[in-house]
Amino acid sequence: MQQRGRTFQSTPEILEIVNAALYLRRPLLVTGKPGSGKSSLIDAVAYELNLGEPLRWAVTSRSVLRDALYVYDAVGRLQEQQRRDKVAPATPAAAAAANRDLPITNFLRLGPLGTALLPTDRPRALLVDELDKADLDLPNDLLNILEEGEFEIPELARLSAESGSEVVEVRTHRGHPGDTYPVVGGIVRTKQFPFMVFTSNGEREFPQAFLRRCLRLDMPDPCGSEERLTSIVEAHMSEFFAPPTLAAVKDRIREFVERAQKESLATDQLLNAIFLIVGKHGVPEEEKNALMRSITRSLA
Repeated sequence: MQQRGRTFQSTPEILEIVNAALYLRRPLLVTGKPGSGKSSLIDAVAYELNLGEPLRWAVTSRSVLRDALYVYDAVGRLQEQQRRDKVAPATPAAAAAANRDLPITNFLRLGPLGTALLPTDRPRALLVDELDKADLDLPNDLLNILEEGEFEIPELARLSAESGSEVVEVRTHRGHPGDTYPVVGGIVRTKQFPFMVFTSNGEREFPQAFLRRCLRLDMPDPCGSEERLTSIVEAHMSEFFAPPTLAAVKDRIREFVERAQKESLATDQLLNAIFLIVGKHGVPEEEKNALMRSITRSLA
């Protein structure tokens, strides 16, 4: 994450819209070509603002809002209860003690969005990657969360009502063992609205109500500017190769930019090719050219 954050090359336009999203507490809907840095943007912002490791939700056609908020393994809890019942505790008191040792929180964990909405003193960064793949209803399902910044966990709300205990420690998304956060009354309510980035490949239209709640950013294509592409190559390669060595690949960068005007190419193809070519000392030029063509084939 830190590597992606350090090497991300921003532009004045990107900087302005990111600052606007932070001030207005609005999510960003980011579109752009493959390799334009849509997913890396969240790492750059988290790195610059010291927001910690970004949370990530990789959307699929089966993704639903609840999975992003929290996951409760009711089947797993039932199976564990049945396994303990087979042990047959000797007394009713022992059976009650066994049930107390099986709290619901052992089988409940916050998802990436649920963790991002915890009432922490500093906002968290959340990437919702490839929203295009989601079910048609998911963008609309997100509206209330984006507006209110809170949600209820019914299982915990019911537990609080039954036990009279308001505060329950809940495990966080991808946290280390023992990483929990106190949830009061089964309600998770954010204090600092998270910095959220939705990425889209532009493969579908989103509802107007969803678009109204987002700020939109179309990532500039790095392959459209020789200057910007050169700065990206230098940022990624400077820790491996000295500047004089990188200067030798400027002609290849220029050639790549020219090809990108006619073909579908991505920045990481160029980075991979240059990494191999610069590292191959004593290799004939024609072999390097063949390797370059092989790695940077058109994506379309």
